[in-house]
Amino acid sequence: MDNLLSIVTFLPLVAAVILGVFLRGDDAAAQLNAKRLALAATTATFLISLALLVEFDPNDTGFQLVEQSEWLFGLTYKVGVDGISVLFVLLTTFLMPITIASCWGVTHRVKEYMIAMLVLETLMLGVFVALDLVLFYLFFEAGLIPMFLIIGIWGGKDRIYAAFKFFLYTFLGSVLMLVAMIAMYVDAGTSDIPALLAHQFSAGPISLMGWQIAGGMQTLLWVAFFASFAVKMPMWPVHTWLPDAHVQAPTAGSVVLAAILLKMGGYGFLRFSLPMFPVASDIMAPLVLWLSVIAIIYTSLVAMVQEDMKKLIAYSSVAHMGFVTMGIFAANQQGVDGAIFQMISHGFVSGALFLCVGVIYDRMHTRDIDAYGGLVVRMPAYAAIFMLFTMANVGLPGTSGFVGEFLTLIGVFQVNTWVGTLAATGVILSAGYALWLYRRVVFGDLIKESLKSITDMTGREKAIFAPLIVMTLLLGVYPSLVTDMIGPSVEALVTQYDIAVAAHVPDTHVAANH
Repeated sequence: MDNLLSIVTFLPLVAAVILGVFLRGDDAAAQLNAKRLALAATTATFLISLALLVEFDPNDTGFQLVEQSEWLFGLTYKVGVDGISVLFVLLTTFLMPITIASCWGVTHRVKEYMIAMLVLETLMLGVFVALDLVLFYLFFEAGLIPMFLIIGIWGGKDRIYAAFKFFLYTFLGSVLMLVAMIAMYVDAGTSDIPALLAHQFSAGPISLMGWQIAGGMQTLLWVAFFASFAVKMPMWPVHTWLPDAHVQAPTAGSVVLAAILLKMGGYGFLRFSLPMFPVASDIMAPLVLWLSVIAIIYTSLVAMVQEDMKKLIAYSSVAHMGFVTMGIFAANQQGVDGAIFQMISHGFVSGALFLCVGVIYDRMHTRDIDAYGGLVVRMPAYAAIFMLFTMANVGLPGTSGFVGEFLTLIGVFQVNTWVGTLAATGVILSAGYALWLYRRVVFGDLIKESLKSITDMTGREKAIFAPLIVMTLLLGVYPSLVTDMIGPSVEALVTQYDIAVAAHVPDTHVAANH
């Protein structure tokens, strides 16, 4: 199919324009039409995106389905996918209809809400398919705007504070990235990402303000990109915006934030940091590995003392992203495979956990853990589904959560046994906070009067969870669905990384010994 990637990317935006231009009124009928159109558009986007699986050849490690044309002011519109990005496109298109279906209870400014979600989908897809620096940056930054509005308009009582904190943290981190992109364009003479992947940026030691910088220009560029991607992940200690954003965001906003937006940071490391700045990545890898371990242990301990369900799951996300950054900068086949698998799995599991919170919040209008207890008596279906995703979050074998953590730990143990050993304690800690949350909410006696009339999940709610259950279990028992797709591209990335690092070993030692 010609222009397949452009159709997948911009179909939600076209639906948003139709919604904005042609849908009038704010009565119940208009609200329902807005939801139906958004659901139809996101579902159509997903179905069309399945053609990627047909067209895509996993054994071809280059970019496929490439589209290129002249754009504004001499800039190039260029999109394509490889084994690393194709699954993130499918993850996004898969999750968006589920997210829209979870918004059925929204009654405030429904048309605007649906438009924001549709625009956000286009911008997120754009990040994963962009093959031009300018295009990537525009999609990467523009995605902040609809998310800012979703938190700021439809969020909780402290939504303005959370929205601005989210925006400022993620925007300020990206300012350095823009400076780095300009420097890359000046050095390489192009903004074409495939050309930049083939370009060798200087890695000789340089002196800056009296300091000897190992890795030279590569290290400076690496740090600038790291500032943006680390905030987006988010990594410790620039993670503090995430719990606030999650707590205040509406359920659908939390799902998108956890399941897709956080993955942009990991994708950025894989697309830019490792292949374009391999020497700098090798020099800075120990720092990233130790920051990842701190994130895993510290945020797991913080999660244990939370009284708000969303905040607990938000800190859990930071801990799981610690495994991702650790796997990426282990820079070996198992580590990078595990990191990508963990991101895909986390998209299903964390999205489902936030939906689980949304189910009982819609009924009780509180996220306070102490407000619940004994829900298994009145909500057996809910208890079973919540249990499955709690176990996947812990990393129970047979669920997708196990595979990603296991692979990243194998990769990290090959690089640094201390980091691997300490990170493995995160698996135990995650069992602590996840099972503690589940026990307090679901088990025990049903003694609170307000809970005695609570109803179990509706057919619509069960239908929303069904595809997430299928994917979590399917990837748990058949992980090669993912690893076969990403394997050749990851192998090519790791091989090129090792060659580049080996070629510059003398330079890095000279710089380190100064």
